Amino acid sequence: MEDKMGSECEGPEMSLVCLTDFQEHAREHLSKSTRDFIEGGADDSVTRDENIAAFKRIRLRPRYLRDVSEVDTRTTIQGEEISAPICIAPTGFHCLVWPDGEMSTARAAQAAGICYITSTFASCSLEDIVIAAPEGLRWFQLYAHPDLQLNKQLIQRVESLGFKALVITLDAPVCGNRRHDIRNQLRKNLTLTDLQLPKKGNSIPYFQMTPISTSLCWNDLSWFQSITRLPIILKGILTKEDAELAVKHKVQGIIVSNHGGRQLDEVLASIDALTEVVAAVKGKIEVYLDGGVRTGNDVLKALALGARCIFLGRPILWGLAYKGEHGVKEVLNILTNEFHTSMALTGCRSVAEINRNLIQFSRL
Repeated sequence: MEDKMGSECEGPEMSLVCLTDFQEHAREHLSKSTRDFIEGGADDSVTRDENIAAFKRIRLRPRYLRDVSEVDTRTTIQGEEISAPICIAPTGFHCLVWPDGEMSTARAAQAAGICYITSTFASCSLEDIVIAAPEGLRWFQLYAHPDLQLNKQLIQRVESLGFKALVITLDAPVCGNRRHDIRNQLRKNLTLTDLQLPKKGNSIPYFQMTPISTSLCWNDLSWFQSITRLPIILKGILTKEDAELAVKHKVQGIIVSNHGGRQLDEVLASIDALTEVVAAVKGKIEVYLDGGVRTGNDVLKALALGARCIFLGRPILWGLAYKGEHGVKEVLNILTNEFHTSMALTGCRSVAEINRNLIQFSRL
């Protein structure tokens, strides 16, 4: 493979068989600034890398002599059935890696029968995303704006468009110190026209146009609850103290997340934070996880530790960069098949049978 995509790829396409294959393909084909934006972490990227490494310190304890001729990966989140506990996390600017951007992502999620959380920083309009995948299960991720009225207008808009939950990101009152983006002057160069927003000729830098509130507090949640009927999910919780507050404030779910290691570096890996959050909520609300999931075993481990489902971030963008909607479908299909295999090989015939007894923490 002298030029990385040699003659064997000019006929039949190279077979990508795991999520890291898609990562390698994206590294070879995306521009440096886009690649850095997707892959970059905060500061030394300790947490970004630890998100993946932490999964590998967990070992599986399989049970055998069980009838696994039928294995069912289906589950529910907020009462809605999904085909597998593998959904799409909110990431922005999908048009950086594929012309149809979030429209392709939404179509892939709809085809897979799973949930797609659309980002505040989507590069396609919410209306176009809904038109692209009208039957898909969609949640909306909100970066709270300092202007409450703008928040209200946006929330009412997503509610009228059929989004089924409001995901409020908590861990970005200020932007993390992302060195690659600073070197590449990304915030200066990333504009709405670069992102090909429909019917927009605006070239105002996106990060300037959409400021994020630095004053959002727990007491503000009651205002959000007063203006929407949507269930509210809090994204970015890593501690039992905040998990207990989430229950106290009567939200409907938590996404255990460290923003892919892009915000505060040297915090716990998501999978390491999951146990204390699950223990703190005592089954009163659903808990989900994002960060570091790369294999079907990772999905199984997250569920064994109490996650209702996992959400994928970077791997979705790698799939999108590969073949748009079809690339995202492939990523989801590979991970779901791996998860199905992991279930069968540990003796689990349904998601309900996945439990803490299936794993132990390694001393490595």
